[in-house]
Amino acid sequence: MSFEVMPAIDLRGGQVVRLKQGDYAQETRYASDPREVAARYATAGARWLHVVDLDGARAGDLSNLAVIETLAKAGMQVQAGGGVRTEDDVRRLFSAGVTRVVVGSVAIREPEWVADWLGNHGAERFTIALDTRRRDERWTLPSAGWMEEEARTLDELAPWYAERGARHLLCTDIERDGMLAGFNLDLYRHLAQVVPQLAVQASGGVRSLDDIRAAAVAGARGVILGRALLEGRFTLQDALAC
Repeated sequence: MSFEVMPAIDLRGGQVVRLKQGDYAQETRYASDPREVAARYATAGARWLHVVDLDGARAGDLSNLAVIETLAKAGMQVQAGGGVRTEDDVRRLFSAGVTRVVVGSVAIREPEWVADWLGNHGAERFTIALDTRRRDERWTLPSAGWMEEEARTLDELAPWYAERGARHLLCTDIERDGMLAGFNLDLYRHLAQVVPQLAVQASGGVRSLDDIRAAAVAGARGVILGRALLEGRFTLQDALAC
């Protein structure tokens, strides 16, 4: 299985933004036209583009679907989510050209639904997003744009999905998201032990090329690159070469 380096575009109001620790009040806007950003990433050689509909994640709808459809034509395979709540949402994203649908809140709240979707559409077409925050010695799973706490934990749901044939797991340490503090390598070492059959995508805090290499050593099978790329801390070409 190859190691995937995925540049990310987070959408809010159709524009490219980044949040700090998922806080909608701590937003930085980087570009008004996400198509231009995607074109740069495609030219640099990216195979995949990770897209997050931040409006949709909070509202529970596909707020930026039209923009996502445009990005799916940029020459890369698109992994997209944010606001997916029903199987109809899944179908709409597939119809828009998305290769893999990212399911987050619904994967936490309604795992049986998502397990059915894996069977109906193929596990390879989904990424289970279990973004996590460390609380009282537990890896908790906030939902709805990380604003609501849920009872289930990462250590409960990740193996549950692995047993039902899931292939891809995206896991962000929320406390590091957008903070340029480096990946939480202990988290990815832990997942490599708990769910070795899942291709884990590391997300949250990358600041250097060494962080990418360290994530691979820790057992991750891919990395999501957001703020560090947008701020030019390294080039996508160099990241892909890792």
